[in-house]
Amino acid sequence: MVRLMPRAATLPLFHLYGDPPDDQAFDFVHIETISSRSSVHGWTISPHRHRNLFQILLAEQGGGILDLEADAISFEAPAVILIAPTVAHGFRFRPNVTEGFVVSFTEDVAGTLGENGDAALVRLRSIAANPLLSFSRAEDVARLSRLCKELVDETSLAREGHEVAARSYLALIGIEVARLAASRERSGAVTLTAADPTVEEVRRLIEVHFHNERNIGFYAGKLAMTPDRLNDHVKRATGVTAGHLLRQRILTEAKRQLVFTRLTVGEIAYDLAFADPSHFGRFFKKQTGTTPQAFRDNALRARAGN
Repeated sequence: MVRLMPRAATLPLFHLYGDPPDDQAFDFVHIETISSRSSVHGWTISPHRHRNLFQILLAEQGGGILDLEADAISFEAPAVILIAPTVAHGFRFRPNVTEGFVVSFTEDVAGTLGENGDAALVRLRSIAANPLLSFSRAEDVARLSRLCKELVDETSLAREGHEVAARSYLALIGIEVARLAASRERSGAVTLTAADPTVEEVRRLIEVHFHNERNIGFYAGKLAMTPDRLNDHVKRATGVTAGHLLRQRILTEAKRQLVFTRLTVGEIAYDLAFADPSHFGRFFKKQTGTTPQAFRDNALRARAGN
């Protein structure tokens, strides 16, 4: 008899932290201080996800630890952290001294920032792949803080034209974040590349079906392409194949479950539709160089030490 395991609920899915998910969220811009939400939760925002929210966190004072997927990253103010939708994240702020702002906005709003909405989304996702940004000049911190305060005024006072004004301030905040990222990359310009619609659709399909569909032919069929043509197209656009994107999504979910749940390695293997735990172990070691149990032990030890 085939053993059926319950699907693991790896992480809470929120709209804003503590609020139930809102699949209908659209045209949403929100800003609050770090302390307003984190202080009532003991300055700890437990790991969670947002389905369709980008978040920009400006830490002006203090610092703490960013829990990003399976990693724990220390940060000191002043700093900016950019989180993309669906990414597992949490914060352990230094109590009573950490302050700044958290700006949240839906993907549809992100797509309106600038003349090329697709390019803006690509740029934001690219920055979020390495989300921690530091400042080298005090005037940059002051400018970003001033923009956040103006955004607070526009969203809270609801004066005439506040929707347009809020988007304008959000666009300026996004530009400042992009400039910080460009400085980190030691590039003199902020460059944007238009999103490839085929790659974006592959990513969307993988997100929906990766638990059960491991054959690239399934995804190619959804796009009326052959597997070879799909892999070639994705590789030209991203540098990796569609198969690589699929394997990385499976690996991300495996890491989440190893770190954030108490499921056994065998239970995780079944939840991710591997034929047996040994098959899962071989897959995991090939991708990471270590076994699932060793990865779990090292990650939990590192988190406990921070």
